[in-house]
Amino acid sequence: MNDQRDSAGGIERPTGVAPAEPTFGSDVVAATLRALGIPYVAINPGSSYRGLHDSLVNFLGNTAPQMLLCLHEEHAIAIAQGYAKVTGRPLAVVVHANVGLMHATMAIFNAWCDRMPVLVLGATGPVDAAKRRPWIDWIHTARDQGALVRPYVKWDDQPTSPAATREALLRALWLACTPPMAPVYVNLDADLQEAPLAEPLAPIDIERFLPDAPVGISPTQLRRGAELLRGAQRPLFLIGRASRSEDAWNARVRLAELLGAGVLTDLKVGAAFPTDHPLHLAAPSVLLTRDAGAAIADADVILSLDWVDLGGTLKKACGDRTPTIIHASLDHTLHHGWSMDYQALPPVDILFTTDADVVVCGLIDELTGAPALTQRASRAARSRSSAVASTDGRLRLDDLALALREAAGARPVSLSHLPLSWNGGVIAFRHPLDFLGSDGGGGIGAGPGIAIGAALALRDSGRLCVAICGDGDYLMGVTALWTAVHYRIPLLVIVANNRSFYNDEVHQARVATMRSRPVENKWIGQRIADPDIDHAALARAQGAVGYGPVTHSDALVAALRQAIADVDAGCVAVIDVHIEPGEMPGAEAEAKPIGR
Repeated sequence: MNDQRDSAGGIERPTGVAPAEPTFGSDVVAATLRALGIPYVAINPGSSYRGLHDSLVNFLGNTAPQMLLCLHEEHAIAIAQGYAKVTGRPLAVVVHANVGLMHATMAIFNAWCDRMPVLVLGATGPVDAAKRRPWIDWIHTARDQGALVRPYVKWDDQPTSPAATREALLRALWLACTPPMAPVYVNLDADLQEAPLAEPLAPIDIERFLPDAPVGISPTQLRRGAELLRGAQRPLFLIGRASRSEDAWNARVRLAELLGAGVLTDLKVGAAFPTDHPLHLAAPSVLLTRDAGAAIADADVILSLDWVDLGGTLKKACGDRTPTIIHASLDHTLHHGWSMDYQALPPVDILFTTDADVVVCGLIDELTGAPALTQRASRAARSRSSAVASTDGRLRLDDLALALREAAGARPVSLSHLPLSWNGGVIAFRHPLDFLGSDGGGGIGAGPGIAIGAALALRDSGRLCVAICGDGDYLMGVTALWTAVHYRIPLLVIVANNRSFYNDEVHQARVATMRSRPVENKWIGQRIADPDIDHAALARAQGAVGYGPVTHSDALVAALRQAIADVDAGCVAVIDVHIEPGEMPGAEAEAKPIGR
């Protein structure tokens, strides 16, 4: 955000003269956040961190970092997650005492499953009971507040002095940003925040406490992996979690072309390979489709680049007969017993315990200059785009995708969120920022907040940030839009409104079928109707521009073009699009295993 703007431009300007040096414990926290290069602190206010709040305003002047006021703690964490999806860098989020942390837990779990760095700061009433105010400080103090999130953060701490607090923040940021990345939590004692400093802290060289932590790669393993891929007749890449680096993107393309290897990606994570490339064998989806499963079952050597749920994917596609597996991942270093997000245990013949991008570059070096690879028969992609515009006037999700593709034209679009039933073959991903991945943990309501964080990171980039949210997801997160409007963060949100929690209608239909009960009752307790909700009015209530409901294909492209013009003018725009329900691609394969 432009620091020359006044409050009308989204920055609240404090008055008065800021002190030159830290004089309170919370000043040390604020100064450390600035030294760490944290650009924004997302907050929902609370008295447990009133000391830090004061320091951010009256010591730092609400700049570097700037506060982002949010209406719910889940939104604050989601905004930080969306920002990290684009930049790979964390924002700070401050949550109020135990109650704010309880609100934030689902969003922290999303960021954990998404392996995104977020610096979460908490606060507690005075640890010294003699200093607690009656009633309120007692109910906002916990003996071990970090226990609420310890199973799904990478590290947590509750420091007891200003010096220890500075060190905790340095360690937290370093751990959050060292692969595999994940959220961290530092809890701040209210009394420590508000107490005057007994003496100034000695200056330190921040960079010396944030060293790079590269993990080596075995030359022997690298040669063996290259030999296996060179000798394969039907090599396949499963490309999962990946950075937004264009150089890394180009390296993955080069390696695939060098080997003539087929490639699969999915929609649980961000774009990692051009989906309209001849070597990309099937449209990406959240679930394993029949085309993708057939490609996996046909492969003789698979290179997995941090693929999410490698074990489950291989079991679904291959049963007990798995090909040779080369796996590059550090994810196992986060695995423990509370959450099962580590998925099924995969069979692996070579494990590279390092960043997948390092393995790709190493394999390129190993293969380049070696004897020419044996020419392999080309493999045509099994599905490119199966979308066909509806002819009955009713809108379906494919119609929405086709209309967005037409309205956006050649301009770069970043899709920050997509519905579960999205057809990955309609809009091609040709850049690492074209699609930013899912919410991570399946926590509904994250879509709007993640989109705002992504749009914040993409502001002034020339890219159009678009979130396509289901109506249930939108309704749970709609008040996050106020933050985007208030801080002038341009964003387009499209509500794919099927007036139902339809994924659960599908589940109820399956249970009814298994039990020989009436499938016609699947809608009860699922439909969001009678009355229909005015999503455009909810957007306008947050200060955004709202359109719709759009119910016919003739009006959809025009509405999208107008909304894009609004976003180009600096607005947040929301379009309510009534669509017919549809199942996830690959859902049919969930009920029946894919075989050879």
